Amino acid sequence: MPGDRLTADQRRRIADGLTSGLTYAEIARRLGRPTSTITREIARNGGPHAYRAARAQLATSWRARRRKHPSAAGLPAAVDGEPPSVRDFEARFVTLMTETGMAPMTARVFVALFISEGGSLTAGELMHHLQVSPATISHAIRWLEQRELVSREREARRVRYIVDIDAWYQAWTVSARSMVRWADTTRQGADIFGADTPTGDRLHLTSQFLEHLSQDMLRAAEHWRHTFTRQRT
Repeated sequence: MPGDRLTADQRRRIADGLTSGLTYAEIARRLGRPTSTITREIARNGGPHAYRAARAQLATSWRARRRKHPSAAGLPAAVDGEPPSVRDFEARFVTLMTETGMAPMTARVFVALFISEGGSLTAGELMHHLQVSPATISHAIRWLEQRELVSREREARRVRYIVDIDAWYQAWTVSARSMVRWADTTRQGADIFGADTPTGDRLHLTSQFLEHLSQDMLRAAEHWRHTFTRQRT
């Protein structure tokens, strides 16, 4: 029936249709579904190039579970023997990360990794702890890896994601490198407009400020990294 949920077999046929180059409308016609249903299904599960039937089916199960247990959407799942104070701290930690600019789900993944006993969790453990879909975990991990906040190791048929104390060093140096790029860009702008113009002068001063700030940030990061390394050894 058009109003029923998509089945695993229908999702497989959607994936096959995308591989064959069928349009959304044609896939919908073959399944007897509205085109809007197929469009939403593909968009929320990775898009036309990343859609996978098994992953979409699992993600739907997770979303249904979150609707059934709405508290899971805002707080991590309870862990046997975990005191309320730990869950409260985790929630506060996540709030702090989001207030500094990190996306809420990315913050939840990062914090879960950071406060775990070994500083590492598998994708399955993150899914269980946060009650979210594999695609959600994958998206957050991709963002964190791009900023060198998280690394991964292969364990047989599983992947383990790892965060350690150097995550803060990496985050700081990434910010410093960003400052360097801003300094280079504003310096180029100053040359284009000319130092004797108001715009050129403004860009020149901005470039100087960012260049000195980036150098100070990198020196501070190296100083404290060496200090903490000595303390740990």
